Amino acid sequence: MKRALLVIDVQNEFFSGSLRVTYPENSFENIRATMDVARENEIPIIVIQHTARFGSDFKKGTEKWALHERIKSFPYDHYIEKRYPGAFTGTSLEDLLKELEIETIAITGYMTNMCCDTTSRQAYHLNYKVEFLADATGTFDHKNKAGFISAKDLHEAALITQQTQFSQVLTLAEWKKKIAE
Repeated sequence: MKRALLVIDVQNEFFSGSLRVTYPENSFENIRATMDVARENEIPIIVIQHTARFGSDFKKGTEKWALHERIKSFPYDHYIEKRYPGAFTGTSLEDLLKELEIETIAITGYMTNMCCDTTSRQAYHLNYKVEFLADATGTFDHKNKAGFISAKDLHEAALITQQTQFSQVLTLAEWKKKIAE
């Protein structure tokens, strides 16, 4: 089963901007660890970066938009820039995965409930097997007109939904074990 690792939107905004990821606390270290595991197992690493269609949080060329230094400096295989939550919308991701003969994608990055979730659902609809890495994705508290939800509750709700239909939810340790099989 040929797989690829998608590293979604690990950008400075989530570390130093107004959208700071807070849960799980070790998500960034686990994201980096997934990249190490992928490299050790010759799994292609596809880094995906969000660029705002409007607004300033992810405006191309800004410090907030930039990939985190420890992601940018890691030797990844492919790069995709996206403008929507789903990494397949308006990008060459599907063509790249077909070219690489990928059957399974592993999802890591930010935000659990937005870009990671949307990309996973898109992949499922395109008949990919999806591994959603629970402790290598992350989010933050959300409050808007609809209400408030803590980062922990939002993260867990997204994982429960993912496991119900769209993906196999795994921890980093479980993913490493699965790859070794």
